[in-house]
Amino acid sequence: MTAPHAEAGAPEQPGTERCGLVAVVGAPNAGKSTLVNALVGQKVAIVSPKAQTTRVRLMGIAIEGSSQILLVDTPGIFDPRRRLDRAMVAAAWGGATDADLIALVIDAKAGMKAKIETLVETLKDRREPRIVILNKVDVTPKEKLLELAVQLQQALDPEAIFMVSAATGDGIADLKATLAARMPGGPWHFPEDQVSDATDRMLAAEVTREQLYLQLHAELPYDSAVETEKYEERKDGSVAIHQQILVARDTQRAIVLGKRGARLKEIGSRARAELAELLGRKVHLFLHVKVKPDWEEDRSLYKEIGLDWVD
Repeated sequence: MTAPHAEAGAPEQPGTERCGLVAVVGAPNAGKSTLVNALVGQKVAIVSPKAQTTRVRLMGIAIEGSSQILLVDTPGIFDPRRRLDRAMVAAAWGGATDADLIALVIDAKAGMKAKIETLVETLKDRREPRIVILNKVDVTPKEKLLELAVQLQQALDPEAIFMVSAATGDGIADLKATLAARMPGGPWHFPEDQVSDATDRMLAAEVTREQLYLQLHAELPYDSAVETEKYEERKDGSVAIHQQILVARDTQRAIVLGKRGARLKEIGSRARAELAELLGRKVHLFLHVKVKPDWEEDRSLYKEIGLDWVD
């Protein structure tokens, strides 16, 4: 994905480039996607109030001075029960493999829950350097923040602990500068105007899926997926995107459609507007809702949405 109007700076001098991989891990709803978006400076990962929104390992590309920071926004790590869950958790830990730095993002307001303790125990045994990012400090009492920082320092012994609010931007500049300084020397892996390694086809599916979550909230469970069937470049510079929204039951199809198709029309309208802004061109978006009870067992769909098949 390339930014329509990128403002990232080029390397200051030939031969001074830095480039490295930062794996952003954490429990569901810690704010990882919001953090990646804030560091990149524009939206590259979808965000919703629902936990487990991120399903695929998307990379955001941030630039600070002569450093290019490759941020892997991983799915939230949780106790997997279904095949899709197992694939998401595998993608999350896969994103941390061979990273130059692991950034553990924690919802400071929620504190040290069982999921965080399990994550900390797992990270202890990894060889990659690690930092802790306490997110949502704007809604967390100072006393709780300090107590949490002490707990994590003792439990994980990270190289640094940062306190930020990805939503407001508080602390993001200092965090970004530190990440840039920590990147190893080497040439940039991507052009300076590229902000993600996600294909436009994958981005289109993610944007529509985000609108499903934002507009339907608790009405629609996670038994849904978006598949981009056709992505067609037109001669006039616009793009035509045909997508299937897969749901498990007829009742869910009715929820997505809404009365006389009104809900689906609104989902399509908002997704189309956001895609047009992200892609920098006119978008024709065609949505179809299909009932497919066993969509989680479709190997081809996993490839389409960027996940590996997990037995």
